[in-house]
Amino acid sequence: MRDPGAAQQRRKPRIPITMALPFQHTFRNVRRYQQVLRVLARYGFGGFVHEAGLDRLLERGFRLFGSEVPTSIASMTPAERVRRAMEELGPTFIKLGQILSTRRDLIPDDWAVEFSRLQDSVPADPWAEVKVRLDEAFGEELATLFAFIDEKPLAAASMAQVHAARRPDGREVVLKILRPGLHDMVDSDMEALRFIAHQIEGHVSNVGVSPVEVVDEFARQLKRELDLTHEGRSTDRLRAAFADDPGVGFPEVHWDATADTVLTLQRIDGVPLSRADIPAIPLEERKLAVDHGAKAVLRQCLELGFFHADPHPGNLFLVPGGKIVFIDMGMTGRIEPQTRKTIARLVHGTATGDVEEVARAALAIGDVDPETVDERALRQDVQEIVGFFHDVPLERFDLSELLEMFFSALRRHHVKVPADLALLIKALSSIEGVGKMLDPDFDMVAYVRPYIERIMLEQASPLAVARRMKEAALVYAQLAETLPQELLDLMTRLRRSRLTVNLEHRGLSEVTTVIEHASRNIAYALTIAALVVGSSIIVLASRTAGGAPAWHIVGICGLILAGMIALLFIRDNRRFRKRELSPRKPGIRR
Repeated sequence: MRDPGAAQQRRKPRIPITMALPFQHTFRNVRRYQQVLRVLARYGFGGFVHEAGLDRLLERGFRLFGSEVPTSIASMTPAERVRRAMEELGPTFIKLGQILSTRRDLIPDDWAVEFSRLQDSVPADPWAEVKVRLDEAFGEELATLFAFIDEKPLAAASMAQVHAARRPDGREVVLKILRPGLHDMVDSDMEALRFIAHQIEGHVSNVGVSPVEVVDEFARQLKRELDLTHEGRSTDRLRAAFADDPGVGFPEVHWDATADTVLTLQRIDGVPLSRADIPAIPLEERKLAVDHGAKAVLRQCLELGFFHADPHPGNLFLVPGGKIVFIDMGMTGRIEPQTRKTIARLVHGTATGDVEEVARAALAIGDVDPETVDERALRQDVQEIVGFFHDVPLERFDLSELLEMFFSALRRHHVKVPADLALLIKALSSIEGVGKMLDPDFDMVAYVRPYIERIMLEQASPLAVARRMKEAALVYAQLAETLPQELLDLMTRLRRSRLTVNLEHRGLSEVTTVIEHASRNIAYALTIAALVVGSSIIVLASRTAGGAPAWHIVGICGLILAGMIALLFIRDNRRFRKRELSPRKPGIRR
């Protein structure tokens, strides 16, 4: 029954959403572009749209931005206005905001908090449309795969909706079904987002991040979520990892009844924590559930290296007896063994006040070349974080707060944090919130401490030291093997005078830009001066006796042309000061 190949055979080839070019289908989707820009303008971002050069896609152009923003909207913060605009624009933009809410290395903290409030509960699609999607996925097999499908959905979100069903052998299952037309809508929205991102990156200088990189990463995440077989494989992987844990469960995937647009899962005999009557649950059962859930998430993050990235109350089912079952594995993360060790070094270094160890962990997590970062400024921020947690014993550490402060510091230094580390913070913060909801006395650090200590002990164990020595010996052996040939090549190049040295000049780009701008200014000034002087002479000459009126008109046209060039000169200078000389700040400019 568990055969991913059956699902693969039902998959239909589609054009990957990461392959579309930003300008390739501009005219085809111009109405969607106009809708997006109108919504942005209505929420007070008309000036931003104009600065990015996007207003030309609108029929009414500047007239749209001349209207005043309603007081109720103008009183909102920029982050709140963007969040409201995303909710109005639909599923793709809602999902973008939800993913960005986990990426505090890309957006400011207040924006991430605001985006975390995005809700994607929407009215369910009619059963007739859902039935068409099922027929497309299974064809004539549908009648043999399910004995009964409830036409009334159990839940509906922006991307999919869930229906209860029963297999012919009596097993109760649920069907997660992507909404009809979702792929076409997402393709159109992604083209619009790419076009807007390219325009912003080309015209606006102080966004603080690369809009194109943000959209590309979003496209990769969204592509995974639009293929439900990916969620099925993630569910199977975690189910196998916890097969020997009676307190933790994952639904069984029915692969023979799964396609890329439909995922069939075992129906869980429990209640989601988001709808549970918490006070009515015995305290001992709640404590047991917290123990199972916290250990499961920490084992996934710090031991397995593959984890459920969104364990909020709606994705956790409480089964009688204190068992916790995880559902919705659409968003998962991966942490490499070396990264897990680096996180342990970060926590250990902060607890012991070792600034050097924490700074090395910072550079290792971001995989940064030390020459590209102002190490002195980074160490000052690290010193501040270490000082905040100084003399705090490990058992009272707030791990989520530490990681939040740490990644905020990295963002200030323009260090790109891997997406999975941001998901790790989200997973730990989510399960900590769930734990405190079930048990007010829940202490996350009490669960984290054994894993951190185990990782640190493993690094210092004789077996780990021997393994590192073996790896180092292999490196030295390879070096000894290749060094003679490399020295021979070097000496040959020296003997033939063919040795090339590449010099990289750093910090000269700004000087070059200023020199080029000054040259343009001189050219502008000379052109304007020549036109003014020449035109003035022509005008004066035309007024003398016998002067032809046509020359008078030529002179006036020359003066007008000089004025127009002068306006262009002023505009270019203002753009240069704004783009090259103003300080770059994170966030979206209002």
